[in-house]
Amino acid sequence: MQRTDNVWPMYVSLKKVETQMGRWNSVRWEVDQFVPGNQAAPEGAHLILLELYRDQRGSYRLNLDMDNTMLYIVCDELEDGTWIPAAISADQNVGAGCLEADTPVLNIPMPTAVACWIEAFITKHGEVEISAHRRKHVNRRKNQGPSANLGGRMQ
Repeated sequence: MQRTDNVWPMYVSLKKVETQMGRWNSVRWEVDQFVPGNQAAPEGAHLILLELYRDQRGSYRLNLDMDNTMLYIVCDELEDGTWIPAAISADQNVGAGCLEADTPVLNIPMPTAVACWIEAFITKHGEVEISAHRRKHVNRRKNQGPSANLGGRMQ
C-alpha cells in the first residue's frame, strides 16, 4: 500500500516487556517495529494508517516545533491484557484524549521522513494560527468578570 498526501500506511508491532521490581512483577508494552507499509510486513505486525486531517494542522505544527517530535500509537486492550495497535496520530491531543479515556497509548520519536511529510501537508494546506484559548467572559487586567463581583464575601 502506497502513501498519499494525507495517508501513510505503517506496519506496527508491539512487544510485551516483563520486569520484576522487588517481589512484584510488572508488565509494560513497547513498540517493537515501526515500518512503512510499502515494505515487507514484519512478523506479527498490524497495518495501521497514519492519516492527516486539515483541522489538526495547528496541533501538527506544535508537535513539529517541539524538540522531541512524537507519534502516538493508540492501542486496543484485549481481555487477556494484550495490546493491539489500532491507530497512529501526530496530534498530541488525540493521544491525551485517549489516555483520559483509559485507552492505552504508546509514543515513539517521529521519524524524520514522517516529519517532512507532515511539513509538506501543512505547507500544501496552509498554516493555521495557533492561539491560546482564553476565557472571554473574564478580563483580568480590568478586574472584571464573575470573580470580581465577589467583593468582600470571601474572607
